[in-house]
Amino acid sequence: MTPAILICDDSNLARKQLARILPQDWQPNIYFAGHGADALSTLKKQSIDWLLLDLNMPVMDGYQVLTELNQLQLPVQVIVISGDVQPEAHERVMALGAKAFLKKPISAVELSAFLPINDMALLTTPKARVAPKVADTLQLNDELRDVMKEVANVAMGQAGDLLARLLNVFVNLPIPNVNVIEVSELTMALASIDPNSENSAICQGFIGSGVAGEALLILTDSSFADIARLLNYHGEMNSTVELELLMDIANILIGAVLKGIAEQIDITFSQGHPVVLGQHAAINELIKANSKRWKTTLTIELSYGIENFNINCDLLLLFTEDSLKTLNYKLAFLMDDAL
Repeated sequence: MTPAILICDDSNLARKQLARILPQDWQPNIYFAGHGADALSTLKKQSIDWLLLDLNMPVMDGYQVLTELNQLQLPVQVIVISGDVQPEAHERVMALGAKAFLKKPISAVELSAFLPINDMALLTTPKARVAPKVADTLQLNDELRDVMKEVANVAMGQAGDLLARLLNVFVNLPIPNVNVIEVSELTMALASIDPNSENSAICQGFIGSGVAGEALLILTDSSFADIARLLNYHGEMNSTVELELLMDIANILIGAVLKGIAEQIDITFSQGHPVVLGQHAAINELIKANSKRWKTTLTIELSYGIENFNINCDLLLLFTEDSLKTLNYKLAFLMDDAL
């Protein structure tokens, strides 16, 4: 008997990728949901055998879905498939009744260890890779923006996992923001992060084949005390110590996010030396010197927070205008593979 599958993920790309690696004769029994509330609505109306569930979603996240399913006692088995691969994330979803926890992106072989796929020959056959047609544009259409958002989500999860293991904490991961914006809009967006706080920031350039940009890490000054405590630093806090802590966090997050993106779009990034934009200043003061270099930019904004600690930092990836054509091409390949 063919099982009924519900794929719940806010990324259209992720939903298509999952559906495509399932057996061909299962396709008529595959349902989709863009967030947790949407999934629960389907589960209440439709008999579903397996729920393939993302964690970080708008409206209702995966943790909330699992909690609600425990209360509703619906006969559905859940496999969590997430870019958030922190050890505690794994522990939490298993404690909430998930059957398995798998890391994005996954393969048909990984899924077959849990789903009743008896004949691997029934899996959808991968199609030959053909170069997609890409418009020569400095914009991202909605589909490609969704792809970039999912790429950033997976990379963000890898960086969050490293940070969680280093500090032995749980990192709250948001939904990435991806937009092509003008420098004036970028300045306004950065200034709105927390206009009343003082911050410290580091900028680090990166370059690959046809893709270049800068990574900007902004850490609120109020975060340093808790970071020092988590790293077991007990000495006197001063600007030198804070700079070292800022460099440590920047090395973890920037390096891991760029590596995660590079692996997914098949490119290699070289990173420049980190540059301190400033310490103990308002956002607009920190970015004033560099803003003249930024024109139209593809911006990925990732905001990290540490559960139960006053630690908040924003990581922005600012891709140059010249990078957009190559990125369009790389993202179109990923989208084409999922169709």
